[in-house]
Amino acid sequence: MHQLTPQVHLSSGIVRHARLRPTNNAFSYGVYTLLLPLRSLANAAMPSKLCSRNRFNLLAFYDSDHGDGTTPLIKWIDQLLQQEGIHDADGEIWLQAFPRVLGYVFNPVSFWFCHNKTGELRAILCEVRNTFGEKHSYLLDVGKTMPWGLALSAKKIFHVSPFCAVEGGYRFRFMSAQQQIEQQVIHRVTARIDYEDAQGPLLLTSISGKVQPITDSKLLFAFLRYPLLTFGVIFRIHWQAAKLFIKGVPFFKKPLPPSSELSR
Repeated sequence: MHQLTPQVHLSSGIVRHARLRPTNNAFSYGVYTLLLPLRSLANAAMPSKLCSRNRFNLLAFYDSDHGDGTTPLIKWIDQLLQQEGIHDADGEIWLQAFPRVLGYVFNPVSFWFCHNKTGELRAILCEVRNTFGEKHSYLLDVGKTMPWGLALSAKKIFHVSPFCAVEGGYRFRFMSAQQQIEQQVIHRVTARIDYEDAQGPLLLTSISGKVQPITDSKLLFAFLRYPLLTFGVIFRIHWQAAKLFIKGVPFFKKPLPPSSELSR
């Protein structure tokens, strides 16, 4: 992650989502995610008593929740990048994802920020899941170092919502910025994903947050503020689906899954 020291961080912020047609439907809610420097964590323990790796805790990160579920994460992402012709993403790999909360997690999308040895962003992998237990990854690669804020695009080929057809495409923008407030440097990271079909923009979504190294007190505060965070994620998905159904938004049956779990 841009200009962050290689330790686990907590990003506390807001998810926003707006549907533009055939009826307006918008919502926002507070969330927190973990930012994990996977190379640095290879032989290191999680720096908190309240957050564990691969074992139950108040909060936890399980390797099996990402990648192919079995291959060590660094080996998996390195192999994937190499197979796709990206040979210089040999720096830190930052994974941004929801943690397990009391053992449960659902990550609609996780982001792998892949850097080169000089610390420049080289590629981003967006790991997307739907509520049918399927997943698909969109690899964003411009063939060189990737400046923050660059507009990136990908064709939609994975079924996520029954209220959107599998057509059109996504436009991504990732922003990382620092702000000096009195004696404190505030680091913010924002991921914006907009979806458009043949008729134009349809969905506007983003997740943004203030990033800080994790401590027991920060994790406890985040948990107490959103005690059922990941349960709430899946509840809100179904609640918003119910609202769209009641409003009469067209429903699309789930097509066959894509032949590949990766697209560029």
